[in-house]
Order: sequence, then structure tokens, then C-alpha cells
Amino acid sequence: MTATGERPMEVGALPQEFVWGVATSAYQIEGAVTADGRGPSIWDAFCRVPGAVAAGETGEHACDHYHRWPEDMALLAGLGAGAYRFSVAWPRVFPEGTGRVNQRGLDFYRRLVEALNARGVTPFLTLYHWDLPQALEERGGWRVRDTAEHFADYAATVHEALDGVPYWITLNEPYCSSITGYAEGRHAPGAREGHGALAAAHHLLLGHGLATARLRERTREGEQIGVTLNMSPAVPASPSAEDVAAARRMDLMVNRQFTEPLLGAVYPADADEVYGEISDFSFRREGDLEIISAPLDFLGVNYYYPIHAAAAPYGQPDPALRSAYDIGVRTVAPDGPPVSGLGWRVEPRGLYDTLTGLAGRFPGLPPIFITENGYGGGGELDDTGRVSYLEQHVAATREAVAAGVDVRGYFCWSLLDNFEWARGYAARFGLVHVDYATQARTPKASYRWYRDLIAAQPSSSHSASAR
Repeated sequence: MTATGERPMEVGALPQEFVWGVATSAYQIEGAVTADGRGPSIWDAFCRVPGAVAAGETGEHACDHYHRWPEDMALLAGLGAGAYRFSVAWPRVFPEGTGRVNQRGLDFYRRLVEALNARGVTPFLTLYHWDLPQALEERGGWRVRDTAEHFADYAATVHEALDGVPYWITLNEPYCSSITGYAEGRHAPGAREGHGALAAAHHLLLGHGLATARLRERTREGEQIGVTLNMSPAVPASPSAEDVAAARRMDLMVNRQFTEPLLGAVYPADADEVYGEISDFSFRREGDLEIISAPLDFLGVNYYYPIHAAAAPYGQPDPALRSAYDIGVRTVAPDGPPVSGLGWRVEPRGLYDTLTGLAGRFPGLPPIFITENGYGGGGELDDTGRVSYLEQHVAATREAVAAGVDVRGYFCWSLLDNFEWARGYAARFGLVHVDYATQARTPKASYRWYRDLIAAQPSSSHSASAR
């Protein structure tokens, strides 16, 4: 038994073609925020707000990947990873969000894709990882329908420019883009809204659907299209009816308002009950669900920890002033599980429950890639906590596969220490340590552990051929 009383995860065999990869995102590693015609993003604006980001830090320099990408490709090759998930910065391609195309920005990603393919590493390209052009935010951002339509134009432009990308991910974590950014205020653009945040969630999904349709019109042979959701099982803090109901509300906010439209072509039945006092859902239009629920070739799942939820008073009693994050729930820390350097509970069973829960709820679920999973800590090179975390979650993945879930790959977050959003640079997730003053890269113990894990797999080629 483990320290939490759970049965240890059994390690089973994974399919020979299972993909092992690592992930990054543009704003977190690229830096060079004004180089070669890039326009400002909502994160550039948010970082200038006093108190928005720890220590007043910004993504202005980050890991300087924009200039040092060949060095990072060498680290990727040394790891032996078969796939690399990265994102394109929308404001590098459309500095004003729409209209004029910045060819120099597209050329950067073209060189990156060519380098990956030359090394036998499969590109997994994410079109939106939170860096909305600031010009579009000033016109309403994701609150307005136009942004979804501009996103589809942007997706089509990137797709036309970049050949050699077999896996296209439309969105990364629409929950964070909408609720964390437009309701909680902890991420860009820093809003605390009710109706506006729910409209943002809907328009993100609509943007995914519109972009998917545009990509399907011109899909090259072997290309696959998917979307990535961050998912956390919502666990009642106690068996009380109040806590069970609170966990159900949390599950709606974090998980079901995205999975149900995407995978089930329905809006959650309890959305009116939870959000009816703050929104009339007038942003929904006839035909939207059909667009949003277009068939996926794969589903990306990002998992870090479950949420233990308890009932709590509303932070704002007046519904007219209430944000979409204020749903009468508080999170609690259970006794037993260890914590990461960020204080996140290490509960690999939550990954197993997420994967098997999806497979059980959605018949015909597309294949899954775990597109992020990782451990936040400090700057230590002998990062045994990260090794233990990854080892346990790989074991949970194996058990889910043994239970019949079609999981095709696992991506560790992240290749490099990076700008960790509102936490700034103190929170480190990388397999490779970055000295931000000198930009020196130093592989950690976890890099060597992951390298050895990949090398020990039975497949003679770990790259992800589309199938």
C-alpha cells in the first residue's frame, strides 16, 4: 500500500508505437517579444500590471528560444523524444490579430518544423496557447464572436504556411483562457466577469470548431486535428450532500462545460442552475454545437492534480457582481498525499480516473494523448521529486491503457524551465535547468531519467507517424 492507502499502480505494457514527447509553449520560452515584427499579446499587457505576476517578471526574454532554438533542438535530440509539442504565437503571425501577415514570424516556425523533421521528431503544433493579440482583446477578446472567426483565419494561414506537421492542436486549456483569465483574473487579461467569462469559454470552443472546419478543407495526407483540455477530477471533500454538490459544480466549471459540447454535442444540463443568475447565455447560437462538436482525430489531456472541493459561501452575494469563478466552492488539501514544490498534491490516481472516466462517459472517444503532465519545483538539478512524480504518472498511464483506454502518447511538461505565467520564473517544471541570467541550459536528473525511460521502450522508432 502507498502512504495514502491506495494500491500501487501496476506497470503494464504500452503499445509499441506509443509516443514519448515533451511540450513547451511560445510565450513561456521564446522571449523576443518585439523581434521581427511580432505584435503585443495580452500577456505582454498583463505583465505590465503591477502585482499581476510574481516579482514583476515578464516573458520579454524568457528562455530566448527564438534565438537559441538550435541549442534546444539538440537537447531534444539528446533526450531521444519522438515528438515535440510547441505552440505558434498568434501575434508573431498577425501582429494586429488579423489583416497583415508577418512572414518573418511564419518563417521562424517553418525553420523549427524543418529542424524537427530532419531529426526524426514529430511536430505537434498548438495554434493557441493563451497569447491572444492585444489588438483583439481591445476589441472584446474572447468575449466576442469575431475573435473565434479571426482565430479560424489565423489557423488557416498557419496551416497553409507550414507543411510537415502531422498533428494540429487548436486550443490549449480553454478553461484557463476563459475562467482563469476572464473570471478569476489570475491570468491575462485579468478580468473578473460572469457573463463575459462564460461567453469567452463558448467562443473559444466555437473558434476550435471553426478552425477545425477550415483545416479539414485543406488537410494534407496523414494530418490529424485535435484539441487539448486540462482536466482535474473534482472530488467531494466529505460525503456530505453540500460537498458532493460543490464538487459537481466544480466539475462543471473545470471539466464538463468543455467536454460536453466538444465530445457530446450538448451543453451541460446543470449550467443554467449554476450560472443562470449571471448569464442568459445569449452568446449561444443555433448551429454552434454542431460546429463545436465536429469529430476529432485525437483528444489532448493535460493533467496535474485532482481538485478536492467543499461547499463555501459565495464570495459576492449579489449575482449581478459575481464572476463565473464564484460558484460557492472552496478547494481543500487532503491529508496524506505528498505535495510538489508548488504545493500541488501528487495524486497519480487522478490521472487514471480522468482517462477511464472519459472513456466511460463518451462512447467513440477519439484516441488520447497526454499532452502535459509535470512537476513544479525549485531550481535543483537533482530533482528526485520530479522523477518520482513522472514515474508514478507514467505508471498510472500504463494502468489506464491496461484498462482499455486508447492512450497513444505521453508528453512531459516541460523540456525547459520557463516563464510560468503569473508565478514568474521561480516555479520550474523543466527537465532542463535554465539560468535566466546567462541562458545556460543544464540537464537535470529528470532529463536523464526520461531519456533512459524512452530508450528502454521496445519500439525501434519513437516518432509519431500519423495513424
